[in-house]
Amino acid sequence: MKKLWMILLTAAVLVLSGCMYPDSERAGSTIPYEEQLRAVQSAVDQYREKSGGLLPIKTRDQDVDAFIKYPIDFSKIVPAHLEKIPSNAYETGGIYQYVIMDAEESPTVKLVDLNGPERIRELNLRKSVNGHVPIEEMLTKDVFLPNFSAMGLKEAPTVKSPYSDRELPIILYSDGNFYIDYTADLHDVVAAGQADVKPGEDIRHILYDNNPVLPAYSLPYTVDGEGNVIFMTEN
Repeated sequence: MKKLWMILLTAAVLVLSGCMYPDSERAGSTIPYEEQLRAVQSAVDQYREKSGGLLPIKTRDQDVDAFIKYPIDFSKIVPAHLEKIPSNAYETGGIYQYVIMDAEESPTVKLVDLNGPERIRELNLRKSVNGHVPIEEMLTKDVFLPNFSAMGLKEAPTVKSPYSDRELPIILYSDGNFYIDYTADLHDVVAAGQADVKPGEDIRHILYDNNPVLPAYSLPYTVDGEGNVIFMTEN
């Protein structure tokens, strides 16, 4: 009886400890701190200078999405150039993967929110069980809105946008892969006249030019002759 009482007491303490954990510390793994980004950028620059131009990155296939092509290998810069891995990094339990963009010209440290690929991973598991993805609506000849209800979900999964307060939908491309749809966020920037874009170019850069988070796991977008945001596959 005494042993059971001790187990229950320990469990209660653990629960209370979780409730009393400071919000600032619990949020530490989810916030893209500018200070942490600057520290990692500095470490990458130092490593690059001392290694004769090499970057502290992990090896990836060459045909992988450009947004996740160059993930940072922290073992190459910690502790030599960086005291410790940031608390919001995937390697320490955070939700961000630190990556490098513009690796050839001006290597810049950016972030990938891993909540998106986690939703996609869950959908891929369901797809593998069902053997196919039922379609609710054809958005273009190559882009589709899946029938999530037919996949056994009570509601359509979404991903919190790093650029706005909206929840972004998940779509299906003709290659059989799921992607996050950033149409609404791109439309906001283009409609506000905050970006100089032209038909035929991938306009996703207008989302991350002044934001540390990348629109990874998305299809390329452009604008048509009237300035409407469209999938580049529509061309």
